[in-house]
Amino acid sequence: MDFTSEEYDICIIGSGPNGLAAASVLAGSGLSVLILEASDTIGGGLRTKELTLPGFHHDVCSAAHPMGILSPYLKTLPLEKHGLKWIEPEASVAHPLDGESAVLLKLSLEETAKELGKDKKSYIKLISPFLKNPEGLLSDALAPLGIPKHPFLLARFGLLGLQPAKSLANSWFKEERAKALFAGCAGHAIFPLEKFLSGALGLLFSLTGHVRSWPVVEGGSAMIAKSMESYLKELGVKIKTNYKVSSLAQLPKTKAILFDTSPDQLGSVAGNTLSSSYIQRISSYKYGPGVFKMDWALDGPIPWKDPNCLKASTVHVGGKLSEIAKAESEVWSGKHPDRPYMLVVQQSQFDPTRAPKGKHTGYAYCHVPSGSTKDMTEIIENQIERFAPGFKDGILARHSMNTKDFYSYNLNYVGGAITGGAADLPQAFFRPIARMNPYTTPNPHIYICSASTPPGGGVHGMCGYYAAKAVLKKIHKLKSIRY
Repeated sequence: MDFTSEEYDICIIGSGPNGLAAASVLAGSGLSVLILEASDTIGGGLRTKELTLPGFHHDVCSAAHPMGILSPYLKTLPLEKHGLKWIEPEASVAHPLDGESAVLLKLSLEETAKELGKDKKSYIKLISPFLKNPEGLLSDALAPLGIPKHPFLLARFGLLGLQPAKSLANSWFKEERAKALFAGCAGHAIFPLEKFLSGALGLLFSLTGHVRSWPVVEGGSAMIAKSMESYLKELGVKIKTNYKVSSLAQLPKTKAILFDTSPDQLGSVAGNTLSSSYIQRISSYKYGPGVFKMDWALDGPIPWKDPNCLKASTVHVGGKLSEIAKAESEVWSGKHPDRPYMLVVQQSQFDPTRAPKGKHTGYAYCHVPSGSTKDMTEIIENQIERFAPGFKDGILARHSMNTKDFYSYNLNYVGGAITGGAADLPQAFFRPIARMNPYTTPNPHIYICSASTPPGGGVHGMCGYYAAKAVLKKIHKLKSIRY
């Protein structure tokens, strides 16, 4: 379909969670909105497919959603009325260790701390101040730089979070159990635990597990996108799939264009309407390491040495703090770890719709250098086997994706990076570049709303929310144009 003869107030290129969130804000303000998506379904990282065998439904990218259920914006939308059902497990995280029981991150701070031996009091002292107003902290932490609503709480978080995760864990804890649990949460940062700011992710993911258990979605992560699509259609938003935009000439007459894309794609499509200095600066944007992911059709649950691991939606596999730190440092320096840090998600353990009766799905990924094509299958399966002997015997079928597969699946995943770009200094605060309003560009009609803007990666929609707010401040001054 040719949209060039039509007219909309807003055109959004890309339909990841941020593009969908932006559309809901703008359409909810009475603007006409068109979403254009290159793939045959919407969702970006929110897709679920039968990747292995019929009846086994695997999340292609995002799987467990701590930031989704806690998102200051998404939780205001009536998505449950449109088919979304969160499933919250008994524990958010299980962290297996050699020769001893696994550590579980449970909703109860006290129950979690009981498992940490001599570090019980230290863990409570570290986490409890943020649980007095976690919603306030998240609203400030998931916002662009500005005047926080809860400055003292955010300052406390910042003073701790700016530290390297390895230093923070070693200074607060004496024993390996608490250190390993914190390291597993910090590993979500996808950069070395010796780097400044890695402590923020460890702290953030640790405390979220005490606010709500990290959920999976009944029917698959695609249901988040489908529920948002249903809500957007109720608001009058028009969505067109299988429509790849390579030029602004393909777009309708519109007042504002939002790119839910990588900075690379923004430059490629709209470069001739933007200043050369802006293009030069976004071209040096750092995307960071990529991932190698595996999905399995399994004959039964993963046979963890400690069956308590089956109580958690997510299992952090990697062993001790020192092992996780070593693996993440190796990835950052361009190496492939022999014992990688991995995220394993057990959706079918809590959602029986994911697999045939009595069977299960398995999901895991590890971090690898950007652009890597190395097959990590054996390394990943050996690492799981280390803590779950007999795992390989239960594999009915497997599916893998390397960094090039991820880039082919979604052009936002440059080099296989799934978080929208490295979140180290200064990109954690200034992304895609340092600018008074990071969602704007030198062209007043063009904006960027992807995970390459603050607050970064994750299924929370906050990048799209704040980008839409930036548009609303300017929309009354903008006239419709056709490129």
